[in-house]
Amino acid sequence: MNNMNNDTLKGQHWYTQEPEKVLQRLDVDPEQGLTSEIAKERLAAQGKNTIQEAARRPVWRMIIGQFTDFMVIVLIVAAVVSGIVGEPQDAIAIVVIVVLNAIIGAIQEYRAERAIAALRMMAAPEAQVFRNGETQTIPAVELVPGDLVLLEAGNVVPADLRFLKTSELRVDEAALTGESQAVQKNTETLREEDTPLGDRFNMGYKGTLVSHGRAMGVVVATGMETELGRIASLLHQEEAVKTPLQQRLAHFGQRLAIVVLIICGIIFVSGLLRGETVVLMFLTAVSLAVAAIPEALPAVVTVSLAIGARKMSRRNALIRRLPAVETLGSVTYICTDKTGTLTENRMTAEGFWAAGENKDQIPPPDSDRLPWNLLGQALALCNEVVPDQDGGARGDPTEVALYQAAHGAGYERQSLEEALPRIGDIPFDSERKRMTTLHRKSEGEVVAFVKGAPEQILSRCSQMQTAEGAAEVDTEALLEEAEDLAEQGYRVLAVAFRPFETDPTEWDSEDIEKELSFLGLVALIDPPRKEVPDAVADCMSAGITPVMITGDHPGTAQAIAVRLGIDKEDGSVITGQELAQISEEDFARRVRQIRTYARVTPEQKIRIVKALQDRGEFVAMTGDGVNDAPALKRAGIGVAMGQKGTDVAREAADMVLLDDNFATIVSAVREGRRIFDNIRKFVKYTMTSNSGEIWTLFLAPFLGLPLPLVPIQILWINLVTDGLPGLALSAEPQERGIMQRSPRPPNESIFAHGMWQHMLWVGLLIGGLSLLSQAWAYHGGSAHWQTIVFTVLTFCQLVHVLVIRSEKESLFSQGLWSNKWLLGAVAITVALQLAVIYLPFLNPIFRTSPLPLGELALCFAVPVVVFVAVEIEKWLVRKGWIYVERIKKEKKEEVPVTAAEPAAAGSGGFKYKGIWSTVIILLLVGVGSILWLQGGEKVEEALVVAEAEKEPAPPAVTSPSPEAPTATPPPRDEQAAAPEKPPEVAKLPEKPAREEPKPAEITPVAPKTVLVQPGDTLSLIAERAYGDPTQWRLIYEANQDKIKDPDVITVGMKLTLPSPTN
Repeated sequence: MNNMNNDTLKGQHWYTQEPEKVLQRLDVDPEQGLTSEIAKERLAAQGKNTIQEAARRPVWRMIIGQFTDFMVIVLIVAAVVSGIVGEPQDAIAIVVIVVLNAIIGAIQEYRAERAIAALRMMAAPEAQVFRNGETQTIPAVELVPGDLVLLEAGNVVPADLRFLKTSELRVDEAALTGESQAVQKNTETLREEDTPLGDRFNMGYKGTLVSHGRAMGVVVATGMETELGRIASLLHQEEAVKTPLQQRLAHFGQRLAIVVLIICGIIFVSGLLRGETVVLMFLTAVSLAVAAIPEALPAVVTVSLAIGARKMSRRNALIRRLPAVETLGSVTYICTDKTGTLTENRMTAEGFWAAGENKDQIPPPDSDRLPWNLLGQALALCNEVVPDQDGGARGDPTEVALYQAAHGAGYERQSLEEALPRIGDIPFDSERKRMTTLHRKSEGEVVAFVKGAPEQILSRCSQMQTAEGAAEVDTEALLEEAEDLAEQGYRVLAVAFRPFETDPTEWDSEDIEKELSFLGLVALIDPPRKEVPDAVADCMSAGITPVMITGDHPGTAQAIAVRLGIDKEDGSVITGQELAQISEEDFARRVRQIRTYARVTPEQKIRIVKALQDRGEFVAMTGDGVNDAPALKRAGIGVAMGQKGTDVAREAADMVLLDDNFATIVSAVREGRRIFDNIRKFVKYTMTSNSGEIWTLFLAPFLGLPLPLVPIQILWINLVTDGLPGLALSAEPQERGIMQRSPRPPNESIFAHGMWQHMLWVGLLIGGLSLLSQAWAYHGGSAHWQTIVFTVLTFCQLVHVLVIRSEKESLFSQGLWSNKWLLGAVAITVALQLAVIYLPFLNPIFRTSPLPLGELALCFAVPVVVFVAVEIEKWLVRKGWIYVERIKKEKKEEVPVTAAEPAAAGSGGFKYKGIWSTVIILLLVGVGSILWLQGGEKVEEALVVAEAEKEPAPPAVTSPSPEAPTATPPPRDEQAAAPEKPPEVAKLPEKPAREEPKPAEITPVAPKTVLVQPGDTLSLIAERAYGDPTQWRLIYEANQDKIKDPDVITVGMKLTLPSPTN
C-alpha cells in the first residue's frame, strides 16, 4: 500500500474504525512512523497537501466576457449606427459607457475568483511529524496519508487526522462547523457512519485550530480530499446566480430591441410611401433607433449602485459586487448562520443558581452571603485563564466566561490568589468531565474547588451549601433544574467545594473529588447580539423571512431562534441527520415552514438555498465560516462578516458587514429598495420619453404632417433628456413606507405596477401634444414649426421627469427642492435647449431658428398638460382605482414557483404576456388614435397621395401648382419660406352605411359541475360561470334537491351548472 492513491482511501469512515485498524489500513508503524522513502513515493503518487485552484480565466477573457450581455451588444450596435449617421459624439459616449462597465465587471469577477486563494492561505505552513522513528518538522504541503502528526495548543491542524493519543485536547472548529465553543477531542471509536462533522470527536480537520492540550494523529486525507478541500470543490461547482436586476435588464434589452426594430421599420416604410427620400428616412429610422435605446441606462445603473455602495460603506456594509446593492431589495429569505452573526461568538455566563435562588449575576463579595461568596471565589480561581494587561483574558472560551463573570462581580483573582494560593490541580478530562484546583488557606487549611458536568459533580456531593450552612443535597431536583436550563439552550456547569484540615495525603481525583459540598449551577450561552431582535422584527415587517442555519447543537439553536423571534416556541428544529433522510419532494413542500436548522453540512446549506430558490424565493445567505462559503456563492446574495469572518467567506460573498452586525442588513435592504426604485423611475422616464418621440414620428405621416424632426434633433433630445436628468434620478430620496411593503417578487417584470401602461399613454400624450403644436404652427403659417415641435417635445420630457419622482405621492407633498440635483439638471437642460434655439452658430447645426416670445411661451405652456395628467394618474393610484393587481397573491405553501415559469407583469389590467403583446398594443393604440383624431379620412388621403405619385394622376385629381408636388413638405426652418398649403385631393366616394351590429348573445355553456368554496354565494358562482350574477336563480332551480335555502350553501357541495338563459 506504499503507492496508495486517494481512490483507495475514499469512502472510509475513519471515525468508526479502531486506531489499530486505521494504522493497518494506512500501512504505518506507530513506533517508527513512515520512512522517508515511503513518504516520497506517496507524495509523488498523490500530490501535495494543497488546495487546488481551478484554471483561472485570464484577465483579457474576463474583459471580453463582459461584452456578451444582450443589452451591451445592443448598445454596441447603437454606437456603430451613430457613427454611420455621422454623430460621432453619441457613438463615443456609448463606447465609453460600455468600456467602463466592462472594466468594472471584470474587476468584480477577478475578486470573486480569489475565494480559492483564501482557502490556500488557511493551510498550516509547517507540521511536526514522526518519521523514521524521530520527530521532524516538515512543510505541511509534504504531508501524506499515514504520516503521524504531533499537535499542541496554537497549532493549525495541517491535514485531516484520526487521533491516536490526546491529552486535554480541545479544537476550535467554528470556521468549519459553526460550533461556537472549542470541541473536546478523544480517541474513542464512534459507531454511526452518519455522525455529523461537529460530533466526530476523534477527528481533527485541516484548517482548524488547537486551542488547548496535545495530541498525536495519523493523516487520513490531504489536499482536496480533506473536508476543507471538499468545500473548495463545492466553490468550483457552484455558479453565481444572476441577480434580479441583471435578469430584468437582459429581458428588457431583448424585448426593447425587437420593438424598436419593428417601429423603425414602420416609420421607414411610411416615409417612403409619403414620398420622402430613402436616405432621409434611413437616417431618421436609425436615429430613432439610437434614441429609443436607453444607452444611458447602464451608466445610470452603475452610478446608482456606486452611490448606494458608498452610502452603505458609511453604514459598515462593504459591497464587493455592485449588483448586490439592488439585489437586497428583492430578498425574500435571509438564511443566517448563528455563531458570530446572530450571536456575539463568545461564551457568557447568563444565569446562576445557588441556595434555591436564580440570579442574573453573582452578588458582590460578602462574607455573610453564603454560598454566593464561595461560588464567586470558585469561578475566579478554578480555571486556567491568563488575564491580559488590558483587562481581558485568554484561554478556553467557557473558562473565560466564568472568570469574567466573577471578575465583573468584584472577585479579583489577584487578591484571591494572595489569600488562597494554588498548591495543585487536577486537569479536566473527557472521562471525568471535571476540573479541580486546590488552594491553601491562611490558617493552613486546604480548600478544593471543583467544576464540571452537573451529573458528574452531583454524584460526588454529600451535601449542599445554603445561606444557613450545610444541608442535605436533593440530587434529583438539582439535575432537573440543570436539565431545564439545558433545554433553554444553555451549557450548564455545576460548582462544588471540599475543605481539608490539612494537605491531602493522596492527590488522586478519586480521593479528592468526593464528599463534595454543592455550591451552585452556572448557565452559559453564546448570547444574541442586542440589536438583532429589532433587526429580525424589521426584516419581518419588510416581508423578509429570517432562517437560522447552524452547525451548533439543536437545543442551543432553538433557544437562540426563539429569543430572537426567528422561530416560535413550538417550532421544530431540523438536524442535518433528519434533513438527509427527507426526500426532495417532501423537503420542497416543507422548506417554507422550517425556520431553524442545526448540525448541517456545507452541502446541506446549499440544498436549503436551492430548495428555496426553486420555490421562487430570492435568498440571501449570511455567514462567517469556511463552511458558509459555498452557500454564500450559491445564494442570490452572500453576506459575510468582516471582523470575525474568515477570508474564504469574505471572498465568496457579495457584501461584507464591517461591524459583523446583523442589523446592518436592514439598512442595506432599505438602500437596495431605494436604488431599484430609482432605476425603475429612470426606465419609466426614458422609455416614456422615447415612446413620445416614436409616437411623434410614427403618427405624423398619417396626419398629413411633414417629418417633425431631423436626425440631429432626435439625437439631441435623446442626449440632453436622458443624460443629466436621468442621472439625477439616482439621487432621489427613498419613498415613504419603503420598509413596510413586501419584497419585489424575483420574477416580477420591471414594467409591473402600471409602468408599461404609463409609458404607452403618457408617451402618446407627449407625442400628441408635440404633433398638436406642429399642426398649429404648420397650418398657421409659422416659419418655426420644426423648432416649436423640437422644443415642446424636449420640455414635455423635462416636466415628466419632475412629476414621476414618485409613483403615488404628489410632487406638491414631495417638495420641489427635495432632489436639488434633479432640479439643477432640468435647469441646465433648459438652458442648453435655449442655447440651441438662440445661439446663431448652433442654428444651422440643429436646423433651428429663434422663436418669438409668444411661440416660446407656448413651448413652456404645453408641457403643463403632462404635469396635470400624471398628477391625476397618481391620485387615481392613491385611491386604488387603477393599477391594482387583479390576481391575489396565493399562499406560498400552495403555489410553488420555479425559475422556469414565465414571469407575470404583476401590474393592473391584464397579465403582460411578452413582446408580441406590446407590439399589438402599440399598433392598436396607434391606429385607434389615428381614427379618433381624423375619423379615418387622413389615412385614406395619405394612401391616395402615395398612389398618385406612383401613377399618372386621373383628371379628377389635380394639383393647384405644378411646382408644388403633392408629397413635398414645407421648407425647413432655416429656409424660412411661407409654408405651402397641403395639396388638394379628389373626394373619396361616399362609404356605404354601416350595418348596426346585432346585440350580443350569451353563448350556451355545456352543463358542468362546480364545488362550493369558502365564502361562495350563488351570485358569485353565477358571475364566475356566466359573467352575470343574476343567473343565480338558474343554478338554484337546477339544484333544488340539494339547496334548501338559496342564501345558505355548504362548502364542498357539488352544484350542477346548466346553460344560461339569454
